[in-house]
Amino acid sequence: MQFSTMDYVKEINRLRGARNAVIMAHYYQTGDIQDIADFTGDSLALAQWAAGTEADVIVLCGVHFMGETAKLLSPGKTVLVPDMNAGCSLADSCPADAFAAFVDAHPGHTVVSYVNTTAAVKALTDIVVTSTNARRIIDGFPQDEKLIFGPDRNLGNYLNSITGRSMLLWDGACHVHEQFSLERIVALRAQYPDAQIIAHPECRQPVLVLADFVGSTAALLRYTVQSAATQFIVATESGVIHEMKRQSPAKVFIPAPPNDSSCACNECSFMRLNTMEKLYRCLRDGRPEIRVDEAIREKAVRPILRMLERS
Repeated sequence: MQFSTMDYVKEINRLRGARNAVIMAHYYQTGDIQDIADFTGDSLALAQWAAGTEADVIVLCGVHFMGETAKLLSPGKTVLVPDMNAGCSLADSCPADAFAAFVDAHPGHTVVSYVNTTAAVKALTDIVVTSTNARRIIDGFPQDEKLIFGPDRNLGNYLNSITGRSMLLWDGACHVHEQFSLERIVALRAQYPDAQIIAHPECRQPVLVLADFVGSTAALLRYTVQSAATQFIVATESGVIHEMKRQSPAKVFIPAPPNDSSCACNECSFMRLNTMEKLYRCLRDGRPEIRVDEAIREKAVRPILRMLERS
């Protein structure tokens, strides 16, 4: 059955009520999915909200590891994702068996893992962090404590630079944040001389050095609301610009371009696999459902709970 956009909104709202479901959307989702969600946020906010909801069904509109995180925190709830193929290049860059070997090769280290990892990698971790809370959690360790950080080398390098640490870094990266073109951003700054460059710490170091402000997705959003500037060049996944425009309609937001000269903005192909039609079918059919092996879940939830306690 083919629906119009309005029909999808109507049917999703009907099914949400019938199933006692909540819809959670990451800021990198398309605007229509963000608009229909009960809650929109970054990884930390989604994790915290998943832990507190009393709904029977959680529909996570994001990527696979986010659905896993919700399931880790809410094992008694049904967790659905609109498209099971919505993976994450960063999570995929850190296979659990290879990461386990890396940890074993460096005994005596505390393992800090970015939330953008599979449940199996979280199970090998002492504490999970997000880009929002990573500095605060890392600063909480004694200065002489040996730390392993994975999987994002760009975020790890940035954290080393601002904390004075020498964490051992797993060599992974996010394909979206790796692809920003420094040259094209410089050209944009010349075109918009009054614009501020804001960047996510998953970006490569030259982009971060050029940026006027570096922060998590939520921090970038907050900065654009509070800043007196009226123009921003945004070096993160362009989906967040939807919320930036909603909160600051009088301001101008220019997506930072990737190296591909044919593209004016940088989108996560995995995030964009989720659509209104798939969200509707997900609620209608009760699948695809996220499942996590219980032995893995018991180990993987502990570092997340440690993170939430400190956040």
